[in-house]
Amino acid sequence: MAGNSQRRNRRTSNKKGMQVGSGGNRRRALEGKGPTPPASARKGHVRNRVANAKAKQAAARRPAPRRGGAKGTSEMVVGRNPVFEALRDGVPATTLYVQQFIDNDERVREALALATARGNIHLMEAPRPELDRMTNGLNHQGLVLQVPPYEYAHPEDLASGAFDDGEDPLIVALDGVTDPRNLGAVVRSVSAFGGHGVVVPERRAAGMTAGAWKTSAGTAARTPVARATNLTRALEGYQKAGITVVGLSADGDHEVGDLEELGGPVVIVVGSEGKGLSRLVGETCDFLVRIPMPGGAESLNAGVAAGVVLYEAARRRG
Repeated sequence: MAGNSQRRNRRTSNKKGMQVGSGGNRRRALEGKGPTPPASARKGHVRNRVANAKAKQAAARRPAPRRGGAKGTSEMVVGRNPVFEALRDGVPATTLYVQQFIDNDERVREALALATARGNIHLMEAPRPELDRMTNGLNHQGLVLQVPPYEYAHPEDLASGAFDDGEDPLIVALDGVTDPRNLGAVVRSVSAFGGHGVVVPERRAAGMTAGAWKTSAGTAARTPVARATNLTRALEGYQKAGITVVGLSADGDHEVGDLEELGGPVVIVVGSEGKGLSRLVGETCDFLVRIPMPGGAESLNAGVAAGVVLYEAARRRG
């Protein structure tokens, strides 16, 4: 009926309203999608599944990244005497910080002369507040020496280096030794008796600090120290390589002088002076040996004990 606005789809006005567009979808639908990818790149295709399987097999054959060899943290040696002694004993250093307007006494002059003579140590002048901040308020006396992080070897490198040189490995592993001076003393003994390095655990053990460097009397520059994520596993790895693991224990079954295995490839495990070897490490050892002490002393520190056994091993090797 004319004028009936209730009829469906009936226009009641000649004026056009807003038209909703497609947003370009129709135009884009007409555009090409490029060349068809190869079958090996199409998800779900049999060739794609074959390519993925081959990639997984190649990744499994790839050697796992070796853990260990991680760097430690940088260290600050503070004070005029400690800085001078560190420079004199060959402790590696990157920067010597000197306080502005410092009293130029003999120790300061000697430290500056040693740092300058090396040629690879930066000399930096800094105000006292800056040195206070760097050292967390320690009594630096105007001299601060920055020691770079130590670059640890991997335990496997010590044995492989000896085998490559045609020698039987002679290695010392430390179990629970927390005094850096003991570590430095062991490094010095290993160097003196022709050993191939020292192994320390990552946790609850001494690291190669400035104190360890000083005690080693410069031998740390040529005797590598390796860091093991798990000492027991590192020892088991040595055993698989044909190396005998000998642990020092007060109640060992053999005396040091009676063990012929010290003349071959060997790892000598030394525990802490108080607790000795941990249970797992002790159970991993092939032999437990004792050092006879007729004088009645109950124990020796790690540095001395390692030196005694290293001497016997070197004597047997001729």
